[in-house]
Amino acid sequence: MKPAQKPPPRSGSPVRYSVARGAQEALKRLIETCGNVVPQEFVKHHTSVTFSSPSSNEGVVFPCPLKEQDAIAAIKALEACAAAAIADLRWTGRESVKRSITVDLDKSACFLMSAYLTTIDGQDKTDPDVKAKIKDTDLNRAQSILYRRLSANLYKTKDDRYYHIHGSLDATAVMSSLGLRPFDPALQSYEDCKNAIGEAVAQFTIEELEAKNREAKGAGIEAISWHEFRETKHGKVLSAKTPFSLQPQSPTDAQNRRPNFAFSEAEFPNGNQQERVSDHRVLSGIKVLEMCRVIAGPTIGRSLAAHGASVMKVTSPCLPDVPFFQVDVNTGKHCVDLDLKKESDREILERLLKEADVIIDGYRHGALEGLGYGVEKLDQMAKDRGYGFVYVAEDCFGGIGHSDAEWAGRRGWQQIADCATGVAWAQGRFMGLNEPVIPPFPMSDYGTGALGCIAAMAGLFRRATQGGTWVCRTSLCQYDVFLMNLGELPEEEQKCLRKEHAGSSDESDFFGLRHNDSVDEVGRRALESMRRNSPHIFRDKKRLMQTARSESFKEGVVEWPREAIEVDGVIVGHVRPARNNGFDSGNDGIISWDGWEVDEKMAEEIGLFKGHPECS
Repeated sequence: MKPAQKPPPRSGSPVRYSVARGAQEALKRLIETCGNVVPQEFVKHHTSVTFSSPSSNEGVVFPCPLKEQDAIAAIKALEACAAAAIADLRWTGRESVKRSITVDLDKSACFLMSAYLTTIDGQDKTDPDVKAKIKDTDLNRAQSILYRRLSANLYKTKDDRYYHIHGSLDATAVMSSLGLRPFDPALQSYEDCKNAIGEAVAQFTIEELEAKNREAKGAGIEAISWHEFRETKHGKVLSAKTPFSLQPQSPTDAQNRRPNFAFSEAEFPNGNQQERVSDHRVLSGIKVLEMCRVIAGPTIGRSLAAHGASVMKVTSPCLPDVPFFQVDVNTGKHCVDLDLKKESDREILERLLKEADVIIDGYRHGALEGLGYGVEKLDQMAKDRGYGFVYVAEDCFGGIGHSDAEWAGRRGWQQIADCATGVAWAQGRFMGLNEPVIPPFPMSDYGTGALGCIAAMAGLFRRATQGGTWVCRTSLCQYDVFLMNLGELPEEEQKCLRKEHAGSSDESDFFGLRHNDSVDEVGRRALESMRRNSPHIFRDKKRLMQTARSESFKEGVVEWPREAIEVDGVIVGHVRPARNNGFDSGNDGIISWDGWEVDEKMAEEIGLFKGHPECS
């Protein structure tokens, strides 16, 4: 890794913490922690990585005590190394080429709050008018009704501890288990809703809430410290695990199956060799079937699409999702609705599977297997067709397959992982509180998605060089464990951040937040404070943000953060804007991997010109 330039001191203050130097250390830690899971062909490119900030500001921008920016910059750097290694594999016969790699620290910070920066016609996720442009996937009204939205929140318990209840996109069962009405029109204000639910939660101990959570099939959990998490059986399992895992489905597959992905007819199936090289997107021709909702899983697909993969997002018209996230995580994809309880839709999925290279499973462990699409089924399909799959599973708790991983089968989301691993307690103590607070923005969602992207690329590399079907797993908690193991920012830096983000020192500023403030409120206040203290993250929109018109969002202009990495000789970027879930299902019912459109302006902007085969 090249040494980062030392940033100039902020006016009137001592020399501050450098995220660029922290990211270098985080990348070393990531490579060491991953061990043999990461191909050595990826690792050898890490010496070419430079972390930089074109705004000349390498400081911390988030009002948080953890090294979130260091962690994501390191993960993005390893993703770039993966792209460099696959470029070697595809274009130079595995001969390593020295490729400069740059991670833009401003862009990687934007990546962590992508859902809060993305807009349609200038309207962000908080604008009530934006709903008219987006498909309503809030089938259970768990997002649109504030009272029900706050059923996914952190509250104090009868035994003076803290429990995060969560209804998993449907508040009814959790509300009923607490003795609350599932819908209560009398409760409209933010404070009234919080107080009513908080009073109900306060009637029960942690043990009682755990029982109610199991009965309601909720995703709740107690907020515990990092030390407490490491003392649990589950914490001990994850502490010994890599941030993601990669295993051949059958041990003999990796040794005996014919390689397929490198210099064979099955390599990258679209186009001839000359066209592949002229494309310069390392995953061009790779087909990805994404079966996920919300943020973390779809971020894996969005990242793979930026490397040229054709990503087909499959959602059920019968299952809810968070509406606005479609504008962010559906970038670069085709999106179809399939009800896998219908035979006709299962036939479509199986037709798509026959050509797919990567399957992303973002549902709770066992859900897809219950529908008949588990790893063993995929491996049998792979043997029938003559080349393997790369199966990437993302969940909340991780630990699948380990008998001591007691929480492996639990439901969970970003806030739940942050409560389980001590992230929320670290945030609260940073804010001078003796209580946990959910940190701003779904950063562990995006971090996990970035890890999943590396896992998929590693799986494709292994399939190329060794053959067989490969199984990758990562989780929100595994990302949080990596983050927490980096340690907190130096106390002097934390003091500076507290001073900068203190605002007016009243209850309306960032440090007026408490444990029971929602993720929306935490994010809103953090964003306001960051706009004051780190304007460089928001000022240079032309460099940091990309725009395109989306037919799906009523011809609205979508703006979203650009990709954070650059690799010499490789193109990274999207060629189609986001669209609504199900948009590409089509009135004629024809769903296929063929004939995908390309936005010529987007393609030209990233270096794919009009004369390129995909743009014709």
